[in-house]
Amino acid sequence: MIRRREILAASLVGGVAAPTVLNAQTAGGAWPNRPLRMIIPWPPGQQTDVAARIIAQLLSERLGQTVVPDNRPGAGGQIGTNAVAKAAPDGYTLLAASIGPITFGPLVTRTPYDVEKELAPVASLGAAPFIALVKPDFPARDLRSFMDLLKANPGKYSHNSSGVGGAQHLVTALFLAKAGLEALHVPFQGSGPALAALLGGQVDFGFDTPAAAGRLVRDGQLRALGVTSAQPSPLVPDVPPIAAAGGPTDYDVTSWFGVMVPTGTPRPIIDRLAQEVRAGAAGRELRDRFAGIGMSVDGANGPEQFMNNLKSAWATFDPVIRQLGIRAE
Repeated sequence: MIRRREILAASLVGGVAAPTVLNAQTAGGAWPNRPLRMIIPWPPGQQTDVAARIIAQLLSERLGQTVVPDNRPGAGGQIGTNAVAKAAPDGYTLLAASIGPITFGPLVTRTPYDVEKELAPVASLGAAPFIALVKPDFPARDLRSFMDLLKANPGKYSHNSSGVGGAQHLVTALFLAKAGLEALHVPFQGSGPALAALLGGQVDFGFDTPAAAGRLVRDGQLRALGVTSAQPSPLVPDVPPIAAAGGPTDYDVTSWFGVMVPTGTPRPIIDRLAQEVRAGAAGRELRDRFAGIGMSVDGANGPEQFMNNLKSAWATFDPVIRQLGIRAE
């Protein structure tokens, strides 16, 4: 659980947060009184990187202080994430958080950080489903016939992933476990080679994001059987949710983008950051910019809902990971 500290309750006056939130006090005076860093645990150009730069610009404008993007890639996002976990909790170090190092990392490897003890959620936004994909000539034309084919031929068909214990692997493993299906897992060194293997016919199916595979679906190079979200996604029009297309009815997985800070960051600062992210998420400009990188925005979750969503995801994936003995290589 997030460590809670006693703070004065922030009251709302005319829809504007009282000075307790707007002028959060720190040991160095009113916050923020100098530039902030947003550590991005991925290389430039990756989806989380682009989303983080959009939010850094938003916060720079709304806080009146520059939020500087700082890429710290490596170890599947763990290097940058750990840097924030170990940073001073003064409100000047932010984490561009995502599903890999926050949701999946702690379940499949011994991470150098403890998400619940060392990181405090601020706000999450920017959801994207994964798409179940096959080549256009795959014999099954829809999800139901795809599942029937795999059920009749256990272990015959193969699927790709960006690596053991990565998002693609775990999203696919959860689907297969819930549907009672067996398929051969073929891991690759990254999502690019994994997608190339699917396009080249080296594997039979796979799950990938709209950002990576949306254009290939639109161009007819891949066929979409369903999306992993419980509701239809505007990012992949006319592709039904797996749960509504004959798949497991409780299957609901989306990737996400969020902002976190070191545990111990004063709650008024967390509330101010969450307030500004929510304000930006309500605007058309941010929604359009996120759509351009393959993520949809429908408001933003605050600290409590953010943590509840994380706990729900951990509870969903942990039994499958344990059952299959999945450990990141």
